[in-house]
Amino acid sequence: MQSSEIVIKNGKVLDGSGNPWFYADIGVTGETITYIGKDAKGETTINAKDLMVAPGFIDIHSHSDLPLLIDPRGMSKVTQGVTTEVIGNCGTSAAPMNKRLQNYRNKYARSQTADDFVYDWTDWGSYIKRVEQQGVALNIAPLTGHGTIRQNVMLDDNRAPTDTELNQMKQLLRDSLKQGAWGMSTGLIYTPSQYADTEELIELAKVLKPFDALYASHIRGEGATVIPAIKEAIEIGRKADVRVQISHFKVCGAKNWGISDQTLQLVIDARNRGIDVDFDQYPYIASSTGLAALLPPWVHEGGVDKLLERIKSKEIRDRVKAEPMEEMEDWSRLMVVHARNNPDYEGLNLQEIADKEQKTPLDAICDLLLEENGQVMIVLFEIDEADVRRIMSSHLGMVGSDGRAVSPESIPGKVHPRYYGTFTRAIGHYVREGVLPLQHAVRRMTSAPARRLGLQDRGLIREGYKADITVFDPVNVGDKATFTDPHQYSEGIEYVFVNGVPIIEKGAFTEKYPGRVLLKSLS
Repeated sequence: MQSSEIVIKNGKVLDGSGNPWFYADIGVTGETITYIGKDAKGETTINAKDLMVAPGFIDIHSHSDLPLLIDPRGMSKVTQGVTTEVIGNCGTSAAPMNKRLQNYRNKYARSQTADDFVYDWTDWGSYIKRVEQQGVALNIAPLTGHGTIRQNVMLDDNRAPTDTELNQMKQLLRDSLKQGAWGMSTGLIYTPSQYADTEELIELAKVLKPFDALYASHIRGEGATVIPAIKEAIEIGRKADVRVQISHFKVCGAKNWGISDQTLQLVIDARNRGIDVDFDQYPYIASSTGLAALLPPWVHEGGVDKLLERIKSKEIRDRVKAEPMEEMEDWSRLMVVHARNNPDYEGLNLQEIADKEQKTPLDAICDLLLEENGQVMIVLFEIDEADVRRIMSSHLGMVGSDGRAVSPESIPGKVHPRYYGTFTRAIGHYVREGVLPLQHAVRRMTSAPARRLGLQDRGLIREGYKADITVFDPVNVGDKATFTDPHQYSEGIEYVFVNGVPIIEKGAFTEKYPGRVLLKSLS
């Protein structure tokens, strides 16, 4: 009988494949799963009786690029059982970053950083060096953001790139992929990605093909434009011949509720035509973004400096008011969660703020952005529960938080509860509600994102795989974070191992930092 350093005994193993659980002991030596079977012997034994033993959860859609530099514990995620964070989503990534972009971010990307935080790295290599110098509890897998690449070359110009500029962007992407990035993301409702036409995106996506890298897209609208936006993502995948991941798949706006059957069919039809399209989803009826994202694209031209200057003007505000905005139907659905200079507004909706200030909602938005240097985070209650459930029922989906690895100590103000509860809500609420079986939920968090990204040695309980393991109580697992009180850790996650090292033991953080930056091999 093989002896291991750590043995997890008597547990019900959900191996991540989607198969039902089975009884087995799991042996771990070093960073590797070395034994799966009966009557294992080990130097350290963990009794997992009545518990589920699963691969560590992989968050295929996170925004933890900066938060894990600020607080390397990743508490809101590891307490959900997450062992790998895929960063660089929605078109914005930590790297690459030239001096001009460093200066821009040090001025305008500070809403959730300490005063002494400095953007001082340049490429993925120097970012990784900074992560490794301080340590990190969980693994990080980077995507490179299209918007970040574009800002390095063109800042926030609203125009097509010249041939020279496009070649510069291609080279930045190629360099990032050579440094181990797993793909490129877009954020097509955000500056500057929203200024790119489909042909620009296709040309950049073609760079991904030789690397077998992923194209992950926050598509060009998830409300009234969701159908053509999905079609655009599929077309990019077809013409560039790359894998497509549609980010946080949903339908926004009451006028559009119920069309998730159509959006899902678009994905199914594309796959039937041989186009490799999947998606991820968070299990909530609200989204979250920056308040400035509500303003039309032309207001953002030239960057935050120009935006703030424009919205001082009554003429500009009147022009914005004259344009159709889905959110204008009910401003009470939009809640401010972070405004550093106006903490009293956190938890209030925009209609309440407008009434309090005796202003129109649009004027209240513009004035708040001016007071906050453009940096305000909001939550938008714009998704229907029936669409959430229908999308979750599709076998093509994965679980992704669209959140950040934070702690109550590391981030000011409120946040979307998905930061703290995405994975435990999926298995603790929607599994119990019968939306999907437990083994299918676990597959969406483990082997499905590992396969999608290209991780060859994680996402399954298999001998020879890395020992990223989550042990949870299927009866008591669940999320506690709410929209009004989001900074609450999940419950029911008993043990979490990253690279064979326990970072959660009996529900408590161990102060160990065995995580690493996972890089895509070029071989």
